[in-house]
Amino acid sequence: MDREPARVITLIVVDDHPVVRDGLRGMFAAAPEFRVLGEAADGVEGVEMAARLDPDVVLMDLRMPGGGGVAAITELTRRGARSKVLVLTTYDTDTDTLPAIEAGATGYLLKDAPREELFTAVRAAAEGRTVLSPAVASRLVSAVRAPSAAGNETLSAREREVLRLVARGTSNREIAAELFISEATVKTHLTHLFAKLGVKDRAAAVAVGYDRGILG
Repeated sequence: MDREPARVITLIVVDDHPVVRDGLRGMFAAAPEFRVLGEAADGVEGVEMAARLDPDVVLMDLRMPGGGGVAAITELTRRGARSKVLVLTTYDTDTDTLPAIEAGATGYLLKDAPREELFTAVRAAAEGRTVLSPAVASRLVSAVRAPSAAGNETLSAREREVLRLVARGTSNREIAAELFISEATVKTHLTHLFAKLGVKDRAAAVAVGYDRGILG
């Protein structure tokens, strides 16, 4: 007998292609742990819908006529929206992924990601965990690699441990528990490794970590 999910994750889909929206809605409708609250065809509509429906996750395309994803993510961050943004990008044509990181997106997947990978990413995003597939990370790295000497500093053993846990989508609280340190110490390690890698946030750090072989 199938068990009902302990918690239903709500989401909205923001994409200018009706076939993409229909496909995503159908995919999530078949899984009882998710509920699609609505669809929007551009970023402006997506921001207003997120404000009205307060979903756990916003699936956001980047390039859309009438209002792109980066501007929408920036506005959601400015408004202090509870919703987490998971970018779904074709990537070969989207050049806005790095700005989307800086704008506040939680994760990034390619649109051809398998269904289970997408479901896992939505679950992680709903919990506020960074979601960055290796395929996206490898494409991002040329943009986020720092040319400065600071970006070439070696991470300490503990900083490497923290980075590996970040790559697995572990929260600061969970990292602290696993490494038997305080959350404040975790934040200090993150600050140091961000500086050494020449990045500004967790997603970019994971991208550089894959490129340099720190994460395998």
